[in-house]
Amino acid sequence: MGSMGVQIVCVALGVLGMVGVIVCCAIPRWKVSSFTGSSIVTAQSTGQQQCKKYDSVLVLASSLQAARAMTIISILFSSLSLLILFCGADFTTCVQNEDAKPKISLVAGIGLLLAGLLVIIPVSWSAHIIVRDFNNPLVAASQKRELGACIYVGWGAGVLLLLAGGLLCCFSRPKSGSSGGTAKYYSNSASGANKNYV
Repeated sequence: MGSMGVQIVCVALGVLGMVGVIVCCAIPRWKVSSFTGSSIVTAQSTGQQQCKKYDSVLVLASSLQAARAMTIISILFSSLSLLILFCGADFTTCVQNEDAKPKISLVAGIGLLLAGLLVIIPVSWSAHIIVRDFNNPLVAASQKRELGACIYVGWGAGVLLLLAGGLLCCFSRPKSGSSGGTAKYYSNSASGANKNYV
């Protein structure tokens, strides 16, 4: 059936997106400094970058701490949604009730949509702060940062999760042949034939 193929594609997109969010959260490359002395040198011209390692998460700016928390919540949402999708997918037999499978897939799709939003928001927010500070003439040249690789990985992972969740929400509809929600009408023709009307 077509929905089984869509669910397999959504599982693949969801797993890729979840791996991307894990990479985005685990690797400290959100913003990088590319400078030599007092002059900013772009990474494209030299290929050399410096990355400052923080000993504690509490040393980070509050925006990066909030972004890290949102990406961790996104990882939790995406992994939980993928587990729910595995339980309610058409290619598994975890749930025997065929009427409940589309509802379970819809819940998984909503969870993947939320996971995608929870990673795109902090990544875009951090990118905005980095670009704003880079273009600010009041910020010293040695303090200016550029977008790190994790920003781009986070954007890609968020798009994959949104795509997987959107496809699941679009294709998670109850089957038309199900008997749920149909009304049955009975005729009283047998009892009406015995009555005499004046």
